[in-house]
Amino acid sequence: MSSPHAGSVLANSWLAAPPPRALADAQPLGTFSGRDRGFDCVTRLDTGLGLGRVGTIHTAHGTIHTPAFIPVGTKANIKALVPEMVEALGAQAVLANAYHLFLQPGSDLIDEAGGVGSFMNWPGPTYTDSGGFQVLSLGAGFKKVLSQEFSGGATDDPRIRMQAVKASNAVVDDDGVVFRSHIDGTKHRFTPEVSMRIQHELGSDIMFAFDELTSLLHPRSYQESSLERTHEWARRCLREHARLTEVRVGKPYQQLWGVIQGAQYEDLRRHAARTMSAMDEDGIRFDGFGIGGALEKENLGTIVGWVSEELGEDRPRHLLGISEPEDFFVAVEAGADTFDCVNPSRVARNAAIYAPSGRFNVTNRRFKRDFGPLVDGCGCYTCTHYSAAYVHHLFKAKEILASTLATIHNEWFTVRLVDTIRQTIQSGDYEAFRDDMLGRYQRG
Repeated sequence: MSSPHAGSVLANSWLAAPPPRALADAQPLGTFSGRDRGFDCVTRLDTGLGLGRVGTIHTAHGTIHTPAFIPVGTKANIKALVPEMVEALGAQAVLANAYHLFLQPGSDLIDEAGGVGSFMNWPGPTYTDSGGFQVLSLGAGFKKVLSQEFSGGATDDPRIRMQAVKASNAVVDDDGVVFRSHIDGTKHRFTPEVSMRIQHELGSDIMFAFDELTSLLHPRSYQESSLERTHEWARRCLREHARLTEVRVGKPYQQLWGVIQGAQYEDLRRHAARTMSAMDEDGIRFDGFGIGGALEKENLGTIVGWVSEELGEDRPRHLLGISEPEDFFVAVEAGADTFDCVNPSRVARNAAIYAPSGRFNVTNRRFKRDFGPLVDGCGCYTCTHYSAAYVHHLFKAKEILASTLATIHNEWFTVRLVDTIRQTIQSGDYEAFRDDMLGRYQRG
């Protein structure tokens, strides 16, 4: 008996397709297109605000067809997978984390290895984030503030708001952020220049400017001062990026993308987008933009739309930390081009499986004798080779292979979902696909 959560084979046909490069007649992974930067808009989406689009991001290690989901390999590894598996499931690029790789094994070592792609044997484009989020959430005692924010119901409490400001003021100044390693407690300082040095040594194709993390608990007055600090850090990042690009002769070009903050305030978000879009330091501008910071899920599309309207059409937009199916549709319609999130692999390690009809836990008793695939009609390696009963057994037996098989499926599901959004925009079937997919997923 197949999983009651899996849905019909016909309804899941988009999951059965081969990886996107075979469908889109795109270049093989890692193929150099002759361009190491730039963005081309291929097709417009008329739905909603008319901000959605299909495009191509050019990098030194190949092209990225957008919209696209970028799996996260925090420590130069998508947990439980080898890069060949990541390529086989259709990923076009991967993202690694500057904070974690700075602490272990060290960005200088990765530089000696030829950059993060060479180090982890990934031939395609790579992203690195600036480390700003992890510096504050992991290294500067800010995790408690974030936990209070995510628990909900406390954002209007003035005492908690003051705790958030106090936590920030304790570690953040106009020059940078002081933090302690979550590994061994050693003290470090990140500045815009340090973040640029680390990311240049990591050798990513796309890196992000160093920015300050705030939460919804921070009052508007702090959001305003933080935003101006982030903009000054962005200018410093541009200058240091230009210097390092010049002195690191012979290295592939690395793109620098600015990060748009401003929480849930329309005027701050629009101001940030205009400021970052116009920012120019001796002829050096941002190659693209990340949309980050604090926002509530229900306001996601609105905020991304504000930013997209201000940024213009000539550069790509990356939405940081998004992976829920409903969020992809909202964000694409609002103008986001690429996405990253640890969630598909993280929940997979806890036996949570993505399906078109909703997420389910394969350790549930009803899967003990389910000899069909995790999801009917899914073309991932796990679903075409193993039964739900076997994956259920692996989790119950605490076998390492359980995480591998579940992660393959969840990453395939997420990559394929965004690929199908791209393909249906091109074919004119986007709205029908969106309505069918979300109708079944939200009922599941």
